Amino acid sequence: MVKGGVLFPMLSDGGGRVGAVYGIYDEAAGVNIRGRFIIDPDFKIKAMEVLTADVGRNPDEMMRQIKAFQHVLATGEVTPSGWQPGQPALKPGPALVGKVWQVWKP
Repeated sequence: MVKGGVLFPMLSDGGGRVGAVYGIYDEAAGVNIRGRFIIDPDFKIKAMEVLTADVGRNPDEMMRQIKAFQHVLATGEVTPSGWQPGQPALKPGPALVGKVWQVWKP
């Protein structure tokens, strides 16, 4: 992380126009509900999280997910929920269905 900043795009949505598109704008309160979206280079939403203001988001998990999506994009492999950068990933296919935790040995 860069002191005083982040290494990925973030935005502010004071009028709620973007939030309305993503379904997180609370019109009565005039604010967006806490939302996080990971969007791939083809502008497809790969992950999203929406929380009420009383529960904080987990930036470590968000960064893990971004790194996992980058790994998947670069290799075609898949990553289980406990995957961390540097650990082995999996080759997707029908033989893997229902057997991830038997096959995956971090």
